[in-house]
Amino acid sequence: MSNGSTVRFTVELTLHEGKFDEFTGIAQDMLACSKKEPGTLGYDWYFSEDRKQCRLLETYVDPNAMQAHMAGPAVQQGVPKLLQVSDISGFEVYGDPGAAGDTLRGFGAQIFGLWRALGR
Repeated sequence: MSNGSTVRFTVELTLHEGKFDEFTGIAQDMLACSKKEPGTLGYDWYFSEDRKQCRLLETYVDPNAMQAHMAGPAVQQGVPKLLQVSDISGFEVYGDPGAAGDTLRGFGAQIFGLWRALGR
């Protein structure tokens, strides 16, 4: 059940031709960094059957945890590398990202505020 402060991302990435192995190496490093973040509840990578599209589903306990992730090595070091081998083709944020909203919009994020949740 959501307490209303959970923040989720769906990031859609299109891999550059022939860059799957390099992309997954970078993603592995980003995943290892994210595992160390106490407020990161989910950091799940999915690939299309042809391995040309990736969806990253991220879940944070609250906006503070999300902002800590954004200030950490997964984003600060990993994202620039990831964007050398892929392009963001979609980005959605679910929940209130707090002060990071403008930064996320700068990456093309569309932000959806919570209307209703189970148990509310």
